[in-house]
Amino acid sequence: MNLVMLDTRRQAPTVLQRDWLRRGLDQPGGKLPLFDAYGQHVDPITVYACVEHGWAEPWYPNPLKPDWMVCKLTSLGRAEAQRPLESHSVEPAEISSI
Repeated sequence: MNLVMLDTRRQAPTVLQRDWLRRGLDQPGGKLPLFDAYGQHVDPITVYACVEHGWAEPWYPNPLKPDWMVCKLTSLGRAEAQRPLESHSVEPAEISSI
């Protein structure tokens, strides 16, 4: 029996991931922020997902908060952050009653 394993991970960042990556474009060394635009800590799930996809990489340890990963953009992450958002045309769905 042959099993085929498919890579089901997203090949493009989510809106939240892209927003986080874009914030590193204008920072020295591509440093990614620890906090979002509202002053809240960036969700670790977002950080780890971006690292797993190769869009960000750990930069240096954070001595004050060792569980917070300080990251910077990779060249792949920079390319994803600079890619224009694709516009999706949304057509209204037809709803028929039973």
